[in-house]
Amino acid sequence: MSFTIAIIGRPNVGKSTLFNRLVGQKLALVDDEPGVTRDRREGNARLGDLEFTVIDTAGLDEGAKGSLTARMQEQTETAIGLADALMFVIDARAGLTPNDRAFADFARRANKPVVLVANKSEGKHGEVGAMESYALGLGDPIQISAEHGEGLSDLYDALAALMPDTVEEGEEFDDDDIIVSDEELAQRPIRVAIVGRPNAGKSTLINHLLGEERLLTSAEAGTTRDSISVEITWQGREFRVFDTAGLRRRSRIEEKLEKLSVADALRAVRFAEVVVMMMDAQNRFEEQDLRIADLIEREGRAIVLAVNKWDLMERKPHLISALRSDVDHWLPQVKGAPVVAVSGLMGEGIDRLMTAIEDAYAVWNKRVPTATLNRWFEQAVDANPPPAVSGRRLKLNYITQAKARPPSFILFCSRADAVPQSYLRYLTNSMREAFDLPGTPIRITLREKANPFAHKRKRPS
Repeated sequence: MSFTIAIIGRPNVGKSTLFNRLVGQKLALVDDEPGVTRDRREGNARLGDLEFTVIDTAGLDEGAKGSLTARMQEQTETAIGLADALMFVIDARAGLTPNDRAFADFARRANKPVVLVANKSEGKHGEVGAMESYALGLGDPIQISAEHGEGLSDLYDALAALMPDTVEEGEEFDDDDIIVSDEELAQRPIRVAIVGRPNAGKSTLINHLLGEERLLTSAEAGTTRDSISVEITWQGREFRVFDTAGLRRRSRIEEKLEKLSVADALRAVRFAEVVVMMMDAQNRFEEQDLRIADLIEREGRAIVLAVNKWDLMERKPHLISALRSDVDHWLPQVKGAPVVAVSGLMGEGIDRLMTAIEDAYAVWNKRVPTATLNRWFEQAVDANPPPAVSGRRLKLNYITQAKARPPSFILFCSRADAVPQSYLRYLTNSMREAFDLPGTPIRITLREKANPFAHKRKRPS
């Protein structure tokens, strides 16, 4: 089991910057504004030859019971409970504050090894604050600059002293020669991003899947900032699910922090294999919903539409059928995409949603044999030949699948630039029906077939 270290401290001391430095990626949002981090985030860290799990936490702060601040602190306390050791971070430039002293007592009561880290120690101004930290009684401070990467060798020595002995030489094994079968590949976690407008219920849904209050939820829109990933097992299949910040219209995004949150959400979409777009059942198919769906299609990700807060809807006959028709009307670019009515709060429709995710993932990975593909292609062209352009007939030769994820095809033809988009839409919709490819993005690339006589000279007149 991996050694786990939780990074704790008051707000705005550089915990997320240190987290990003240790994991080697800019996973956590960083800003000068205090309290950016809300949910706890885990990552695989590496420092020299040390490998461990690191947890970024919200800044320790006091808040009224039941408030968002109090629940952020509960998340931090949970992280402390999961950790084998703590890194208590202070701001060396600001020096010790009453909050630092109070939370140092809190760290001591955790009864776990504590490494005192004096961050922002670069320059002469950081030296005084680092000396002050001896008053906390947590041992010698490790002076670092997480932003500039200074002092990490001293941090390495402190962490190496806490961690268990590494595996001795001879006990290790090399798994480079292990052959991974298609069956094993199919069992790898499916990467799923949950996206939607603010306050659509994304975090509530994921909490219900986990069976615990892992992510902060609130009636206030914009509670989630970072894109947090969690591991979920459902009926023996592994999923890695990303909770994301709500996506508002670009014209309404003004604050720098929200821009960072949106950029993080878009990065989660690009990293995902299946994207669940959540809509509010009472305000569905608004303009922003359509924009988000179009973004998912352009990124080439499998899409599942989840209509949340279904428990608040008046139950009428044929309501689901009407919902299905609305999806095909408003989102023709992902015609046939699975749509599931759910209630993240009550747990309704969760099994149907997870089944839809697996089905969408299977379609996204689908390959069609070339012979079968061309038999369909001949029938489709015979049934509806391409239109003549400028009095000249277009010749479509054959088609082949270049790759899956999403299904992508190459169509060899004459005069590729003259094939109208309407005819490509016809082929795409026909392909969906013929090969059972509902909802998934389909890419058709046109390529002109080489003319075998192009190298020959024309006859003299």
